[in-house]
Amino acid sequence: MTVAETVNHQERRTQSQHIVDELRQERKEVWALYCQIADLKPFADSADLVLQLKSFSEILVDYVSLGHFGLFERVLSGTERRNNILNIAREVYPEYSTTTDNVVAFNDQYDDTKIKININNLETDLSRLGEALAKRMEIEDKLCSVLLR
Repeated sequence: MTVAETVNHQERRTQSQHIVDELRQERKEVWALYCQIADLKPFADSADLVLQLKSFSEILVDYVSLGHFGLFERVLSGTERRNNILNIAREVYPEYSTTTDNVVAFNDQYDDTKIKININNLETDLSRLGEALAKRMEIEDKLCSVLLR
């Protein structure tokens, strides 16, 4: 490996580590806000709930965007040379995209503060979202562990 190739390799590894670190930080924030909202049960249509859902939706979208467009786009864009990582990313991407769709659906339902929140569905929707997030994080962990080796 030439000096230029070694430097380029180290830069890619540093960028990968940065994305993984940022993803993990945003994940912590998402779970913290998710738990805060879940702790408000039984849900009542209140200004506090609306504000918490809005804050949660904002960080949720940031987190999902980072994973979808940061992590996966980075791996699948053609700069990743390790076949094992590419194979894993291609294998799990369809399921990962499904979790993105679930998050977008939740966000569309609860982020718009102009719409009256349907409290009757919130508990079920949060539960469904929690399952999607757990699956998403499992997929990210799988990809991140091989990416950082």
